[in-house]
Amino acid sequence: MSVTVRVPAKVNVQLAVGAARPDGFHDLANVFLAVGLYDEVTVTEADELRVTCAGPDADQVPLDRTNLAARAALALAERHGRTPGVHIHIAKDIPVAGGMAGGSADGAGALLACDALWGTGASREELLDICAELGSDVPFSLVGGAALGTGRGERLTELEVGGTFHWVFAMASRGLSTPAVFREFDRLGEGLEIPEPVASRELIDALAKGDVDALAAAVSNDLQPAALSLFPELADTLAAGRAAGALASLVSGSGPTTAFLARDAEAAEGIAEALRASGTCRAVRAAAGPVPGATVV
Repeated sequence: MSVTVRVPAKVNVQLAVGAARPDGFHDLANVFLAVGLYDEVTVTEADELRVTCAGPDADQVPLDRTNLAARAALALAERHGRTPGVHIHIAKDIPVAGGMAGGSADGAGALLACDALWGTGASREELLDICAELGSDVPFSLVGGAALGTGRGERLTELEVGGTFHWVFAMASRGLSTPAVFREFDRLGEGLEIPEPVASRELIDALAKGDVDALAAAVSNDLQPAALSLFPELADTLAAGRAAGALASLVSGSGPTTAFLARDAEAAEGIAEALRASGTCRAVRAAAGPVPGATVV
């Protein structure tokens, strides 16, 4: 028997970051939007736990027990007193190390797939609890749509969205480590007063109304200066997208993928074509959101 789960990427339309906490994490006000780029995670009964992966940059995905999909299977098995005998195959389409929660998506996908395969009957609350243990972005990968994440991003409040937003994503020539970007954020902020992270009321209202111009005026990412400090060439990609007519441009999450908000699907195609021709990025994808979270297919 096998079960396949499809799980989306995300873009952070707002990422407000507080000062480092004693535990090393940062309090966040993190507004997630799920977009239509997907990984598919298939779990099949097996004698022992193993992970395989295929697709773009699959060679960069760890196949040992550090993989979030493997950790999800182990966590669910431990809670329900069973052996984690399962083969997890990840069909990769979300950029790897790109700031779009690809690894988190795989963790949420594997968790939902194992729950269905094993018939553990875990409640949504239990699944979200395991997701939060796995990582800050994993709960949103399960939920999808749009949500505000607080704490370190794992405590979710689902948000209303009144329309579809069209995005273009430019993949960079190399990855960026999320911990390295947060360390650079801390270095850049040394000696400065870091305010408490607060969700933008204007941004939440723009999402609820489906107002693309208001959303463009409100998007922000406190990690962007740190990402640009570590990867200065991203500034050229951001400039190329703006020159092509993007209403807003920003680094997605911890980067290095850059995200461009377009007025509509036709405008997104034009921005994508211009970015491909710009020579400032490795690959370009257009996608719209919001879309549902992890779903058994």
